[in-house]
Amino acid sequence: MRIQRTSAPRTRRGRAIRLLTVALAGLLLGIGSFSIVSAITTPRRTTPVYDPPVLAGQQIPGYCSGGFYARHGNTVVLTTSPHCAGEGTVAYDPGRATVQGVFGPTAQDATCPYPGHTCAASDLNELVVAPDRIPWGHLNVVDLGTAGYRIIPPGTQPLTCADIATGDPVEIDGRNIYRNGTVEEKGQNLFPANEDGSYFPCMIAAHIQVGSGDSGSAVLVRGIPAGVTSRDFGGWLGFTPLSEGLAELGLTLCTTPDCGLVPPAADPTASAR
Repeated sequence: MRIQRTSAPRTRRGRAIRLLTVALAGLLLGIGSFSIVSAITTPRRTTPVYDPPVLAGQQIPGYCSGGFYARHGNTVVLTTSPHCAGEGTVAYDPGRATVQGVFGPTAQDATCPYPGHTCAASDLNELVVAPDRIPWGHLNVVDLGTAGYRIIPPGTQPLTCADIATGDPVEIDGRNIYRNGTVEEKGQNLFPANEDGSYFPCMIAAHIQVGSGDSGSAVLVRGIPAGVTSRDFGGWLGFTPLSEGLAELGLTLCTTPDCGLVPPAADPTASAR
């Protein structure tokens, strides 16, 4: 199956997105800016901004959008998208005064049934967060801007493709613009080898308008960490499941304030190092 852009009017929700057989073309949601229709208004946020700020759910300054905090052993990472930057890229703030982190590897399946393609469970990579930019005490927080902070309860399991159903409520805050909608369809997604060349066994389409710069943003389904904003299908959200992508990268979702780690200030041996 594939997801395909449609010429149906955007006001006709039921016809906005179609899953068809064979392969598909969809737009990447990389770095850039995009203007949402004027009917969408952005109220003021009412929650404080921590220092360092929580970037889960928010824009990574100068890049794409942040997903969820996770860890690989003792290393804290922020999930994002390979559309933002390739492995080894140092992420500076826009003034190049602060290193935010370094982009890590991209999720990839060890085997691929389609020659000339890249196969992955999820359109996911990671930003290894610089030590002084880790928001200790808030690693289980997702910042949805004007919609407030969402706390991930201890033991929460990220959703798999099979856990997500048509009609489920969806929320994102890519580019620091809060939007919500519902899951419309899901299916396989195969891009032509001479174009993007990617194959995802599960791409989920939702009735939420998106644009350039949303890529990598946290997707919550039923309030649970569920996915990675990945594609634009006729202006509507396409995302890949989070659980499978974390598994391919060997990451564990943060579901406690310090993600099971000891912050440097709380480590009694820190002064001896």
